[in-house]
Amino acid sequence: MADEISPPTAVPEAGRLRQGRLADTGRYMRRNPSLAVGIVLLLILVLFVGIGHLAVDTSKARALSAPAMRAPSLQYPFGTDRQGRDLLAVMVAGTPLTLQIGFIAGLLGVGIGSILGFVSAYYRGKVDTIIRGIADIGLTVPGLLVLIIIAVSIKEGLTVNQMALIVASLAWLNPTRTIRAQVLSLRERAYVEVARLSGMSGPEIIFKELMPNLLPYLGATLVNAVSNAILASIGLEVLGLGPIDSPTLGMTLYWVNYNAALLNGWWWWWTAPIVIILIVFLGLFFLTVGLDEIANPKLRRAV
Repeated sequence: MADEISPPTAVPEAGRLRQGRLADTGRYMRRNPSLAVGIVLLLILVLFVGIGHLAVDTSKARALSAPAMRAPSLQYPFGTDRQGRDLLAVMVAGTPLTLQIGFIAGLLGVGIGSILGFVSAYYRGKVDTIIRGIADIGLTVPGLLVLIIIAVSIKEGLTVNQMALIVASLAWLNPTRTIRAQVLSLRERAYVEVARLSGMSGPEIIFKELMPNLLPYLGATLVNAVSNAILASIGLEVLGLGPIDSPTLGMTLYWVNYNAALLNGWWWWWTAPIVIILIVFLGLFFLTVGLDEIANPKLRRAV
């Protein structure tokens, strides 16, 4: 009899647990509106790209695929540019490419910076001196100037992945410095000393004790690195040093500048990429602020 009664009572219990988790999530989002706003903005962008790939012919992002210089209309909601490209198709195809550059460069930057930061702060000594010195010197050099020199030195046409690697070449400097500072404060904690006395090796302490406690901070650092990488890539592309054949947001602005669209009154050509770039940066900014509240107990608000 007990076996027959237990299954029906298990379902409401599972439902109550799910409702409890949803209620907790809702309460936390109300306490942390920055995180909610960031997620909503990025979700809007994801929906735009996802639905766009289903509803828009992205082949019209190529030159001469549409009538040139058409103002926004029912047929071309974002208008067309001087190269004969449907700007809606350009935005749908180019937004993921710009984000791809940012995510690749951000992941590489935070990955390399995390390794160097953990090793430098935990082992100290000469290793710390060398890594800290390289990072400090690298941060004093104008980053955009170095990226321009690297991009110009590559004679062949850049691809999106090559662009990401160029940006990533300097993206590890700031994460190395900030993560090192965080690890320096954690390595003196009692639980690290207990782990050291129990016979755990350095790599074990880093991966099992230090890294789990820094995961929220690493998440916020990654979002910030992605934002900086996207900004750097757009800066290079506006100067004409990006992947010419790819319809990224930065290259769209390059063609806007090249054809003097602002002076000629072709407002629809530059409006679409600027609006999407604003959504990207605002979403990443609010997401960073929200994650920083999770990582930093001093910023947490009371329920």
